[in-house]
Parts: sequence; structure tokens; C-alpha cells
Amino acid sequence: MKNTSAPVSGHAARVLVVEDEANLADAIAYNLRREGYEASTAGDGYAALEAAQAQRPDVVVLDIMLPGIDGLELCRRIRKTSSVPIIMLTARGDEMDRVVGLEVGADDYLAKPFSMRELLARVRALLRRRDLIREEMGAREPARADVLSADDLTIDIPAHLVSVRGEAVPLTPKEFALLEVLLRHRRQVLAAGQLLERIWGYTDTDTRTVAVHIRSLRAKIEDDPSKPRRIETVRGVGYRYAG
Repeated sequence: MKNTSAPVSGHAARVLVVEDEANLADAIAYNLRREGYEASTAGDGYAALEAAQAQRPDVVVLDIMLPGIDGLELCRRIRKTSSVPIIMLTARGDEMDRVVGLEVGADDYLAKPFSMRELLARVRALLRRRDLIREEMGAREPARADVLSADDLTIDIPAHLVSVRGEAVPLTPKEFALLEVLLRHRRQVLAAGQLLERIWGYTDTDTRTVAVHIRSLRAKIEDDPSKPRRIETVRGVGYRYAG
């Protein structure tokens, strides 16, 4: 079945595939086009940076190991000017790459080798989440708080700003979304699976993506991340904003 998700302008969603293995890049692009997406490829970091700036893709599929600029540095550079959803491709079992990738701004990751069906599902989920955010921004209820506060932490939703004791705290798009959800459900326990579905747009028994983002978020907003007082872990249940 063809994909029907498209940006507001009406064109098919654009996906930029950044992968130096030509056969894999072509296979990914072929399967994306079969699903109805526009797909282009880039084989090194410099070409990918130019393509991201020129094409303004709706999703970037980004391999970590690249000639020129590696995937982690490329992700950092893209994040300086864009909140485009990024799926990072990592080597199987290389947890450090996955953790660092998420910390520099990737929205999700897949470990190689992966199934094409899984990759397409992740792309669809990120696009659904993007469309949902746009709908919410376009039809925001008057009663919905645009600025949330909890003790000395403030999050300004429209401005996409977070501050602790008046000092700005830079967050990635997914960290920001995670903090917003936790604050809107302050003192309620939210399961990792709930957070995964709400913020990433898909369900999975593997919720390490959520755990990594929680860890990164704590490092930025907690006085002592090893003893968090804002975001608590309720063992066997989930997380809650308790501050």
C-alpha cells in the first residue's frame, strides 16, 4: 500500500538517505520510492550537508560511519538550523554510538543489519508524529498552557525554550517533547511504552530510546543526575516528573 503522508504543501514526503555503501543506499531509496516517498541519496558527509540545506527533507536516514564528516558531526550541524526528524543507522551492538547519536539530536536509531520493513515503519512513525505536532500547533486550544513551570524550571512551548533558574537549557527536539509530556502529566507515572508511542509515534518492546533520552535530559536539568529530583524512575512502571 502506498504511503499517503505528505507535507502541508501537498508534495510527497522527502527522505534524504545518507549512506556510503552505495548498494544499501540504493536499496533504501528504492523501497522508499515504492512506498510513495521522494528519496535522494548522499554518500559522504559534505554532500549530505549540502543536500539537507538545499532539499529541506522531511526525514533524514543517517549512517554514523561516513567519509568527510561523520554522522554524529553531521547530525550536530543539521540540528543547528533544523528540527527535521533523523533516524541514525548504527553498527549492531555499538551502544555508545547509539547513545551519542541520540544525545546530539537524532530522533531514533536502527542497528545494522535491519529489515527494510522496520526502517519504513520508523519513517512513517516520525512523519505521523510531525503531522500530529503541526495539527496541534495549528489548532491549539485556548485553555492549553503554552508556558509550563515546575519550581525553578520553565518550558515555553511556542518559543521552544527551557530554562532552569533563569538560565537557558538547550534541548534536542525529542528531549523537549519528552519534557513537555512529563510536565503536562506532572506527578503521574507514564510507562516507557506510552512515552515511546506518544513522542516517537510507534510501539516496541525495546524502550531503550526512551531511557537514553531520559538520561540525557537529566544530565541537562538535574542538579545531580545520579540522584534526580525532577524526573523520577518508578521501577517496573515508568517515569514521572516529580519536581
